[in-house]
Amino acid sequence: MTNAVTDNPDEYGRPEPPPNAGEVDSMLGFLDFQRATLVWKCSGLDSEGLSATTAASTMTLGGVMKHMAYVEDHWFSVWLHGNDKAALWRQVDWQADRDWDWNSASDDTPDELLDLWQNTVDRSRELTTEALNAGGLDTVAKRAWSDGRSPSLRWILLHMIEEYARHNGHADLLRESVDGSVGE
Repeated sequence: MTNAVTDNPDEYGRPEPPPNAGEVDSMLGFLDFQRATLVWKCSGLDSEGLSATTAASTMTLGGVMKHMAYVEDHWFSVWLHGNDKAALWRQVDWQADRDWDWNSASDDTPDELLDLWQNTVDRSRELTTEALNAGGLDTVAKRAWSDGRSPSLRWILLHMIEEYARHNGHADLLRESVDGSVGE
């Protein structure tokens, strides 16, 4: 397996997914492209910019970033490897605020949000490599849904691409409302 991140960034600094690669490198390439898209949409903003909302939504760019850090930990560490949630997520009273990851982001600085997200992504990459080395894309998650089924690493990677793509659409709208920046 090669590194999914290419040395061929696009005009926004995002790594272009490899155009002629196998299944693993293609999935990892598109996931890293989506991750970099979120960073691009959040880059250069202060706390006010990361806390801005648009229309009737309470969603913010900072909330998207913190939510994606939670989702990264949830799927790659908790589900795939059966680990406990990271310490930050364990101390949250999720019963009191099911959307704490979204709602608490305004309490964090831009650097704190980026560091949280980047550290979680780095850990997700390590855990993905471990799973790929152990059993490839067919590696089955340690956790299971209530019906006993467990997703494969393939499913988790595709789900994460979908999760980022959906929230990057939100990020497009939010960023444009903050400073008019548009692109893809």
